[in-house]
Amino acid sequence: MAEKDRNGNAPVQGGDSPEQNFGMRIAKDGTWYHQGSPIGRKPLVKLFASVLRRDDAGDYWLVTPVERGRIEVEDAPFMAVELTVEGQGTDQDITFRTNVDDLVVADKAHPLRIVHDPATGEPAPYILVRDRLEARLARSVYYHLADLCVERRVGGRSVLGVWSGGAFFILEDEEIS
Repeated sequence: MAEKDRNGNAPVQGGDSPEQNFGMRIAKDGTWYHQGSPIGRKPLVKLFASVLRRDDAGDYWLVTPVERGRIEVEDAPFMAVELTVEGQGTDQDITFRTNVDDLVVADKAHPLRIVHDPATGEPAPYILVRDRLEARLARSVYYHLADLCVERRVGGRSVLGVWSGGAFFILEDEEIS
């Protein structure tokens, strides 16, 4: 079993071959491209997604036992395309489905975060899927999430957020620098 780093993540390592550039890119909308052409076969995208890793420097890699190759990611490697809710209040669980059919419940291990562009004020919502890999919430999913917001006092101020997995996520947070 591979040794884990200080954050509990498996290291980004591949086989004995030198690292490569696979000519792959994941667009901001979650579309995967190879040498400039979209990859239209979802099972192939899901296979690539299963070997996607992100290193400590923030670079993205496809890693197999025999090779390792860098890929470009414009924003986040995945898109959250659907949201379902079970329960209510502090017992609520919000589950997101990604464009590669991963299911992830927002909780302490899979936090939600919202980044606001200081120039436009536009929010960019994300959820951690696994090992430093995030999904950006599609606009319709974000609007659904916003409908679930409740007001709560945190640190002496009133904030809007959602409960999921026993955690409260503030949805009016960081700014992009």
